[in-house]
Amino acid sequence: MQDLTYPWPGITAEDERPAPAGFHALRLRTALPPGTFESAADALLGWRMHRAVPLLTVVPEQPQAAAGVGVLLRLGPVAAPCRVVWAVRDEHRAGFAYGTLPGHPESGEEAFVLSRAETGGPVVFTVVAVSRPAAWYARAAGPLGRRLQRTIAWQYGRAMRAVAGGP
Repeated sequence: MQDLTYPWPGITAEDERPAPAGFHALRLRTALPPGTFESAADALLGWRMHRAVPLLTVVPEQPQAAAGVGVLLRLGPVAAPCRVVWAVRDEHRAGFAYGTLPGHPESGEEAFVLSRAETGGPVVFTVVAVSRPAAWYARAAGPLGRRLQRTIAWQYGRAMRAVAGGP
């Protein structure tokens, strides 16, 4: 994964790890209905959650998110190439993170994680991002760029609620 634009692949895999100097951390949690873990995991790992976000186009190399899979995200005219750096699916946790590749307006990693304490228990969807602006226009956006990132993370949570369904 030498072509990633940041030096810490997997930084989002460790819960609550602080952002390195010069990087901004974002963490947004969304509660999902009990009983939705499996359908939510299918939607997340099959890119359906990403496809449900308005104005976002997702073109993955593979139909399932897995380590090493490339994905091209587009928000309007802005292209954001990424590669999945880690993925997990077990009884209590499912998710993945992608890292930025050259040409992405940001430099860093973003993770999407579903968790539940017990089978049938509450389901929590968490978006974690550790990033900094890379493109000139992302740097020029300053705080507006971070607001846009938070808005997109909120849209991911909203989309996850929609695609996860419920009992």
